[in-house]
Amino acid sequence: MQNHKVVSREEWLVARKEHLVKEKEFTRLRDQLSQQRRELPWVKVEKEYIFDGPNGKQTLLELFDGRSQLIVYHFMFGPSWEEGCPHCSFWADNFNGIPVHLNQRDVTLIAVSHAPLSKLAAYQKRMGWTFKWVSSSETDFNYDYQVSFTPEEMEKGEMYYNYEVSKVPREESVGISVFCKDKAGNIFHSYWRQEIGTHDSRTCPA
Repeated sequence: MQNHKVVSREEWLVARKEHLVKEKEFTRLRDQLSQQRRELPWVKVEKEYIFDGPNGKQTLLELFDGRSQLIVYHFMFGPSWEEGCPHCSFWADNFNGIPVHLNQRDVTLIAVSHAPLSKLAAYQKRMGWTFKWVSSSETDFNYDYQVSFTPEEMEKGEMYYNYEVSKVPREESVGISVFCKDKAGNIFHSYWRQEIGTHDSRTCPA
């Protein structure tokens, strides 16, 4: 900040307009990428998962809450951890006001973690969150969607994450999954990605 370049207003306008051209091109490319993402193929979810949540036991279908789309934030919170990941907690601080807007667009947003519900509920109360948060501790959900890793995988140092085999320095990781359902109640997995943003594993329990 102390050594930043300082110019006249005229020079600033020239630099800003040059950068604006690049910003507009980036927006066009982002729109194209978003369209391609919407056109990605789906895969049918054949396995049944039972989650533990504030409304008792619920299937993946029931988590849609009557809507056609479900966004799952894979919140890092391992079974042995006493609190959630600070990085995930930062993003979750913004969740409380989002669901009402997504609901109007036929979308349900929830968080899913590997820790038991009792730990999730205690941490949620501590943080003052009201969004829906369920536990996948009694299912293979986290393993199937590559956000939890077995002791054998950790010992071997090889796990499939973010579409490649690599070494993840902890038994839990973060991601976002999107599911869709048709009128017959069939569920499809349409999208998964590692969360955008810097994630330093040293900030999370392990």
